[in-house]
Amino acid sequence: MAKKDISIKKAQAAVSATSGTNGTSSTPAAKTKRNKLAQSFTELSAAVETTYNDYVATLTPRLKLIDLFLSFLVALGILQFVYVLLVGNFPFNAFLGGFIACVGQFVLTVSLRLQIKSATPKKIVEDADEEVEDSEEVEDALEEELHKTTDTKTSTDGKVFKYVSPERSFGDFIFASLILHFVVYHFIN
Repeated sequence: MAKKDISIKKAQAAVSATSGTNGTSSTPAAKTKRNKLAQSFTELSAAVETTYNDYVATLTPRLKLIDLFLSFLVALGILQFVYVLLVGNFPFNAFLGGFIACVGQFVLTVSLRLQIKSATPKKIVEDADEEVEDSEEVEDALEEELHKTTDTKTSTDGKVFKYVSPERSFGDFIFASLILHFVVYHFIN
């Protein structure tokens, strides 16, 4: 028993000698590693904060609503998948129909978001922050921006859906959503 206590004390002494007296690592390499890790977390939090502030400042309420709906669809798909893992997939076609509906609606909503984002001129978004009181000016400027006749080969504004109005893209979204849900409804039986 005495030999065991002596060996334990020797092991504790060796550990305390290598890691310092208080049990924490105080070697320069460990301090440098902790400083780099702390700096990485600081940079990551600053990047996330900058991204979030830019997101809040530059997006229109319509696009924020679409993003919220996209988040809901992702959460619903994950919830359905977890349910199948925990409970089982007895009516497999019901799970498949619900999951396909989530994924299909997500794809259609992303398409709608891209078309609406492309159709919203940057000038209009900046003016909305200044609370333009005359809504007719905003509508006229939006219509003027949408109906510019420029050559697509020489255009440098980067808009993919330049000639698709937000109203048309929303109509396409509703029509495609109805077809998707009709197919899912008939798939479930």
